[in-house]
Amino acid sequence: MMKQVLGISFGRKMRNSDVMVKAALLECKAAGFEIEFLRADDLNIHNCTGCIACSIGLMSGQAKGECAHKDDMPILDEAVLRSDAVILGCPVYETSPTGRFKTICDRIGPSHDLSFRKVAIEEGLAAGKSMETLPDSRCLKPRVGALMSVGGAMTKNWLAFSIPIMYQFTFPLAIDVIDHFECHGAMAYEHIVGNDEAMARCAQIGRNIAGALNAESEADRTRWRGDLQGVCPMCHCNLLTIPENGDATKIECPVCGIAGVLTIKDGIIQAHFSDEEMAHSRLSYAGLLEHSTEIKTRAAPSGSIPDLKERLEKYRWLNFKES
Repeated sequence: MMKQVLGISFGRKMRNSDVMVKAALLECKAAGFEIEFLRADDLNIHNCTGCIACSIGLMSGQAKGECAHKDDMPILDEAVLRSDAVILGCPVYETSPTGRFKTICDRIGPSHDLSFRKVAIEEGLAAGKSMETLPDSRCLKPRVGALMSVGGAMTKNWLAFSIPIMYQFTFPLAIDVIDHFECHGAMAYEHIVGNDEAMARCAQIGRNIAGALNAESEADRTRWRGDLQGVCPMCHCNLLTIPENGDATKIECPVCGIAGVLTIKDGIIQAHFSDEEMAHSRLSYAGLLEHSTEIKTRAAPSGSIPDLKERLEKYRWLNFKES
């Protein structure tokens, strides 16, 4: 069966994000792969309410992780399940991806987390359940991905949170990101198609996805193919945080959730992460499993605060009142 590449645009019809994703998809098509395109704004997808019905269903084995909302999320789900690779493109209006992007990421969350799904499948099969009653086994299929963001600002740091946040789509699904592109300065062009350098980079992303899909080894399939290495060897982003009350040399990658050490050599800042730390990055299955196990074993059960109703009573009167 021919492998399929899914492109999802979170921007306006035929504007920058749309065309960037399509440019990458056309390279995949030229390489012999089937392509599919979705525009997120064409789908009616509601906000997650945090009811946790999806994760409770998965953990209890009583459901497949379905959402209580009845909307267009299954359309996106099915497109991802059919795919072998996913290319995302999103505009940046205020330093980060759009609200629509975050809405979809919140809906992906634990209900699509590979560590929840894989364990549910394994435990269900061990209990003699049929696959029809378990999460779709296509969720176990290895996938690669690429991320692209585009913003009008001429100063690159106005896009600083775009790519790091876009990992919220890929890491629960265990999609191995092999390239990403942060395109700033879009306001200098009437349309992205007028920026030959940016369009060439989008096409390169498509060729990199094709190269990963054609890889003959797991190491080659998942290897980083982007232009910039970044400071983190896992996500290849340049965003670091300094832990509160920590050693001045200690750092963390907020995308991967791993700790490292900061050094300066010959005037160049370098970040070092141990193999042990990288092994439990949230971009890895081990990191996902660590978090899902934490949820299963540490979350307080319903009814653990006997007088909860009484404690909440003094807050009930304060609500929004229309003027």
